[in-house]
Amino acid sequence: MVCDSVAHMATHRGAAAAAVQPLAPPRRDPAPILKWVGGKGRLLSQLLPLLPPGVEHMRHVEPFMGGAAMFFARRPERALLCDVNEALVATYEAVRDHVDEVIAALRPLSLRHDKERYYEVREAYNEGRDGVHGPARAAQFIYLNKTCFNGLHRVNRRGEFNVPAGRYKSPRILDEEGLRAASDQLAYADLMVEPFEGLLRNARPGDFVYLDPPYEPVSRTASFTSYAQGGFSQDDQTRLRDVFDELTMRGCRCMLSNSDVPFIRELYGEHRIDTVMAARAVNCDARGRGKVSEVVVRNY
Repeated sequence: MVCDSVAHMATHRGAAAAAVQPLAPPRRDPAPILKWVGGKGRLLSQLLPLLPPGVEHMRHVEPFMGGAAMFFARRPERALLCDVNEALVATYEAVRDHVDEVIAALRPLSLRHDKERYYEVREAYNEGRDGVHGPARAAQFIYLNKTCFNGLHRVNRRGEFNVPAGRYKSPRILDEEGLRAASDQLAYADLMVEPFEGLLRNARPGDFVYLDPPYEPVSRTASFTSYAQGGFSQDDQTRLRDVFDELTMRGCRCMLSNSDVPFIRELYGEHRIDTVMAARAVNCDARGRGKVSEVVVRNY
């Protein structure tokens, strides 16, 4: 009887101790892990209300992945993410499949950052660009993205990353929790190196397709479309419109973001066009920042 009583008391104490153990904090919601020109993080509050009814049941497709802000915000259970930037896709693959190794490779890069270190990493990254993949290269890509000028991704004709160092006092290079949250969400995505025409092979009726191409410049001096070799011309914009129309006929729900300029409005004149307001630099003077309109084209 005494032994039973003692055992009961020990069990009770153990249960009580377990009950007061602090719960593990919930993992952070996924969010973009890279800075990207034209990223949609600040526009999500205007874009999400424009999603089609029933989108939660649709496969999410993005042919211009970039920072993938829409994907991370939506947190779909089925997704296809594509981009022509092989290094970008490889980085997401490494984060999805080998996040611990990416974090381990990024940690020493995060411990010391200065201009000299930046150019050392950039040179090593460019020397290893042919056939070198995996967590170490993904860590270099993330480091350069976090520390280069304005988070740009630009390559020269040889495919070498050539963005100069940014002026950051203490950039946040390693965000372990953010990388793990992104890895969890990327587990629901297929990743492909594909031009946007690949949608005609890969998109299916009932998909939700979000297209965020390099924007048509609002002036001849405002263009930045060379995130990959070859840039993005008006002919490319027209071919993209043709793909948009084909996807419409196939039964995909499509949303596209672009500059609010006459050329784009004319291209998509047969579809529904809404306007959102984005913070952008409207001239070369840093004081010239303000709100400019962008269009959101929908086929629903």
